[in-house]
Amino acid sequence: MNDKTINESDIIISVKNVTKEFKNVKALDNVSNDIRKGEVVAVIGPSGSGKSTFLRCLNLLEVPTSGNIYFEGKDITDPKQNINLLRQKMGMVFQQFNLFPHMTVLKNLTLAPMKLQKKPAEQAKEEAMALLKRVGLAEKADAYPNQLSGGQKQRIAIVRALCMKPDVMLFDEPTSALDPEMVGEVLEVMKGLAEENMTMAVVTHEMGFAREVATRVVFMENGKILEENDPASFFGSPQSPRLNAFLNKVL
Repeated sequence: MNDKTINESDIIISVKNVTKEFKNVKALDNVSNDIRKGEVVAVIGPSGSGKSTFLRCLNLLEVPTSGNIYFEGKDITDPKQNINLLRQKMGMVFQQFNLFPHMTVLKNLTLAPMKLQKKPAEQAKEEAMALLKRVGLAEKADAYPNQLSGGQKQRIAIVRALCMKPDVMLFDEPTSALDPEMVGEVLEVMKGLAEENMTMAVVTHEMGFAREVATRVVFMENGKILEENDPASFFGSPQSPRLNAFLNKVL
């Protein structure tokens, strides 16, 4: 799974010397990293290490204090860029599902494609139903979010992002709000996306997912990337004492 070859020149997101400060606290401290097409990058580390800030900077939900972020060759930190247009190509899945409670599942899924991409209602519905079927939730199309389990809501949130046909999927701890028995069904959907070569950046506490599905694992602490490697090397022979100590606690 994590042995796919990635074209070195096929960079889809490039982070250059990014710092993000909140009231003089450096959540990110001069971070640089590239994500290539088809990669699944798992970002791990202790709480407060800057993982979620890093992810949220990738689509400018957090605006860097300094540095640049390039998406498909465009500098999204340049105020002249239409960030809303670029965001349509970057699916985002949060810890909390952020579904509209007053809309059915199908309405939640078709709203953005119809409104932002001007898709005809029938086409949007057809594509949404195909994705719902893929995640085993076609029968929930007319249900409301409060009628769903946490795992079902998160699978719907993933489908909602996929309805926009993004080039990249960003996941911010997508299983941390779920009961343990629901985690597997969400990870299974993400695993399926990885098998279809979807480019993904995933902030996660799920070490099994990072080991099995990621092509690269990144360890962050104090707003910096301390270490990164392919999963076998990352988990099998950590280079820094800090990563070694972290893995001893979580594995």
